[in-house]
Amino acid sequence: MPEYDPKTLARMQWLRDEINRHNHAYYIQDSPEVSDAEYDRLFDELSGLEAAHPELVTPESPTQRVGAAPLDEFETVRHSLPMLSLNKATSKEEFLDFHRRVRDLSGLTDGEIQYTAEPKFDGLAVELIYREGIFRLGCTRGDGIVGEDVTLNLRTVKSIPLSLLGGSFPELLEVRGEVIMTKEDFAGLNRERERTEQPLFANPRNAAAGSVRQLDPRITNTRPLTLFAYGTGRVEGEGLTHHWDSLQRLKRFGFRMSEHARLCRSVDEVIEYHQEILGKRDGLPYEIDGIVIKVNAFSVQQTLGELSRSPRWAVAWKFPAQQENTRVEDIIISVGRTGSLTPVAVLSPVRVGGVEVSRASLHNDDEVRKKDVRIGDTVVIQRAGDVIPEVVKVVESKRTGEEREFVMPGTCPECGSRVERPEGEAIHRCTGFACPAQIKENLAHFVSKGAMNMDGLGRRLLEQMVDKGIIRDPADLYFLDKETLMKMDRMGDKLADNLLDAVAKSRKPALANLIYGLGIRNVGYHLAGVLAKEFGSIENLAAQDIEKLEDVHEIGPTVARSLYSFFHDPTNLRILEKLKDGGMEFPVEQAPAGESPLAGKSFVLTGGLATLTRDEARSIIEKLGGRVSSSVSKKTDFVVAGKEPGSKLDKARDLGIEVLNEHEFKKLVER
Repeated sequence: MPEYDPKTLARMQWLRDEINRHNHAYYIQDSPEVSDAEYDRLFDELSGLEAAHPELVTPESPTQRVGAAPLDEFETVRHSLPMLSLNKATSKEEFLDFHRRVRDLSGLTDGEIQYTAEPKFDGLAVELIYREGIFRLGCTRGDGIVGEDVTLNLRTVKSIPLSLLGGSFPELLEVRGEVIMTKEDFAGLNRERERTEQPLFANPRNAAAGSVRQLDPRITNTRPLTLFAYGTGRVEGEGLTHHWDSLQRLKRFGFRMSEHARLCRSVDEVIEYHQEILGKRDGLPYEIDGIVIKVNAFSVQQTLGELSRSPRWAVAWKFPAQQENTRVEDIIISVGRTGSLTPVAVLSPVRVGGVEVSRASLHNDDEVRKKDVRIGDTVVIQRAGDVIPEVVKVVESKRTGEEREFVMPGTCPECGSRVERPEGEAIHRCTGFACPAQIKENLAHFVSKGAMNMDGLGRRLLEQMVDKGIIRDPADLYFLDKETLMKMDRMGDKLADNLLDAVAKSRKPALANLIYGLGIRNVGYHLAGVLAKEFGSIENLAAQDIEKLEDVHEIGPTVARSLYSFFHDPTNLRILEKLKDGGMEFPVEQAPAGESPLAGKSFVLTGGLATLTRDEARSIIEKLGGRVSSSVSKKTDFVVAGKEPGSKLDKARDLGIEVLNEHEFKKLVER
């Protein structure tokens, strides 16, 4: 191994430690110590040093959180200790029954039993494995015995330390926690998915679980996820005697813990805690559905033991469900940005979990039929995820015979154009190009933060402009003048200047923002970035046929058809030309000089390599533009086979895929 300047090595390690410290302050303690600019300077310096010395990059470096290639499927992981599910209590009496069992089986008195209590997060349970303080593997709970290897995805979660803080930690530490999404972040994610015509997540738990189980870690990286640690599995090299102490130690190691966790020294304290957290539930930034109570002493836990799937020393005391009954006064239609017609239930206002609910989406005509929701029905309403009101079911016993079935209209309620349901879709769509509802939604999307970012151009102002006939498409925004703006209601001189300034600034957009802002069906912000990087310009993207679009990694047939249709629609082409006439400069992103030798190539690693770890080989491939898959398919370009390669080598040979030994692999990457 070549020698390196000790100052360089020391500087790289200092930068890693400093960046990790700032990440902990920002994501765990919510108290950043430096500005974003200063943080970026440190991060950029480390990235530059690692680019100059790639052989010195370590898996736990903060630069290595993002960028892994998508997987074809998840590998499975067997938990060394089962991740058991918890028995449930739904009342004070049921909790007291649990306590009596603990007392009787342990032989202890009330005064000798202590419990830890903390909120029961509604997310995805995971296990993180650290060896000698370094994060090595992360997996889902699965069935409690076997989970899925989601290491690459969990590495993108900023609240998960890649290396433990402090100078002393166990040789092996298994940390268990819950990956969640806050209510605010969940609402923002669903607004984004609604804009891009993607199915909405039902609640924050589904959103968190779906984000962690993405085959592409880069998608997980775009999702606002947080991990709260709640305990440990196997620990080697250092042990503690009480659960409460283990929680404090995890906090010192750099994990985020619930600030509401508490050591309860009596049964009465647990009951008081349950009432306290129930009262705080609606005000918490994240979803909880109860509290978790655990016997504090590990020795007592061992005495109590376990049932087949649940421990005798812990219980989940659930909160009452947040559901109410109300009446469907009407079912109306909401027209979306791409002409989608969504049935919406207009409800007799009812308070659900402290929030007044008067409307609930019924999603599509199939959902209305499936639940058999009729105008005049009494229905059960649930605040799914404490955010989206949902019709759970109809109370058929309340029917009087006067209820009316909903019929999807044949014409658009906004513009009168014909409504059709495209083959293979669950959504009815308006066919009118000039539908004012679509125009308003398109404009709101075009000026949004992820697109043209025209600060100040809110929905009400845009709707007013459409209603007055001032704008009919996004390009009209670039022909606005102050005289026209001053005709708007509540428009002042300074506000008009600010709006025109925002429009002017958007004339030089980044390519990804422009692609996203065009509102192409099925193309969200992430895919817009993929397309910008792949094609480099709007003109080049517009020139591609469906087959070439499908060749792009992450672009499937549905997205390819959407792109092709968009750029072959005369109306859209006219608007693109009109944007140029309005002064927009279509960006051109230059490709890096000299194509990477492994660009676009797919590798599968199997067997043990003599001079490289699996992570090191993966890192080399990805730095040279390739990607690593976990399974062999027709799309695989190379299989790198080490010792004891297994069935992947046989499959590669059956498919005629080129197989490289370690020496041949090194020759390929050193070209």
